[in-house]
Parts: sequence; C-alpha cells; structure tokens
Amino acid sequence: MARYTGPVCRLCRREGMKLFLKGTRCFSDKCAIEKRNFAPGQHGRDRKAKIVGYGLQLREKQKAKRIYFALEGQFRAYYEKAATAPGVTGELLLQQLERRLDNVAYRLGYASSRRQARQIVRHGHVEVNGRKVNIPSFQVSVGDEIKIRPNSQKLSVIEIAREFASHQPAPAWLQTNPAELSGKIIALPRREDIQLPVNEQLIVELYSK
Repeated sequence: MARYTGPVCRLCRREGMKLFLKGTRCFSDKCAIEKRNFAPGQHGRDRKAKIVGYGLQLREKQKAKRIYFALEGQFRAYYEKAATAPGVTGELLLQQLERRLDNVAYRLGYASSRRQARQIVRHGHVEVNGRKVNIPSFQVSVGDEIKIRPNSQKLSVIEIAREFASHQPAPAWLQTNPAELSGKIIALPRREDIQLPVNEQLIVELYSK
C-alpha cells in the first residue's frame, strides 16, 4: 500500500509551520520548526521566494494532503466527489478528510498523531459498530460507534495518547467515552469544527483550472 515513509518533520519545514504530525514532539523543544524554521535542502535557508498565485494554491493543497496523509490520487477523488455534491465544495472536501477513520481515531484521543492513528487502524486495533476495520481511509457516518478493541486497550501507545488527549476537548461532532475508549459520530463536522490552518478555497481554485 502506497504511503509516505520519509521524515515527517521535513514536511512541516517545507510548509513553514507546524502541521502537528508527530504528536507530543510537536509541543516540545525538539520540534523541527523550533530548531530549524527554514525549508529543507541545501539552499533552504537562503531561498525565500515570494509565493503567489498558483504557488499559493499548490502549497494549500500540499498542506492539507500532508496533514491527513492522503496521496494525490486519493485527494483528487475527495475533491471530485465534493465538487459534484450539493453544498460548498471546500467544506465538503474537508468534511470527507475529517471523516476518515484514522482521523476520527486521532480526534477521539486513541493516538497522539494522525500517523500513529493510521498505524493503529492498519494493525486492526479499531472497530466500527462492533466490527474490526483496518482501512485508514474508511468513511464514518453519523451514528457510527468507534471503539478500541478490548484486547488492544492496554497498549502503551494508546494509554499515552489517552493521557495526552485528556487535556484537550473533543470536537463537537464527536461524543466520547474515555473510560471505555469508545466514541460516536453524532453529527457531520462543520467548517468551524475543523481547526486547521488550511484555506480550502485555494484548493478548489487549483483543481478548478
């Protein structure tokens, strides 16, 4: 299965901001943005060209892809589905990304980063409506119950993530039960629920050309 396997801190440096791809490390002094806040590569420190037009649109798309760990073909499929559905295309695009099972597992506090949540899902530690689902891109729906499987609840990575998430409120569209490591989709995510540094309109303009 195709996926990005390189250093994720390099992605944050390329975008010039924290994308919170490494969980608790992003909140520490070890964060790459804190130590080397310039683009990666031999000339990253020296070249700071002004980005306009197409470059801005491309950077927004790349940023969203990297936050959710989606590949280009998959991301375009999300856009095409959003473009043909009734509603605001940009919001529908982000809504699909938020409804990915790996993102929901992260939002519920089962992992300290989306990348870790992806791994937890792939390894079969998450179930949806009582059935094991190991597809990170699986789209959850309103009414679905997401839960960590009983045999997996004592995993150290999940317990660490659980402690980390206890200090952060869950999104309004999710109902959580931390004691049982379960949650429920009570509504579709709205734009105001998705606190991300992404301008989705620029992504729509890029794909609309």
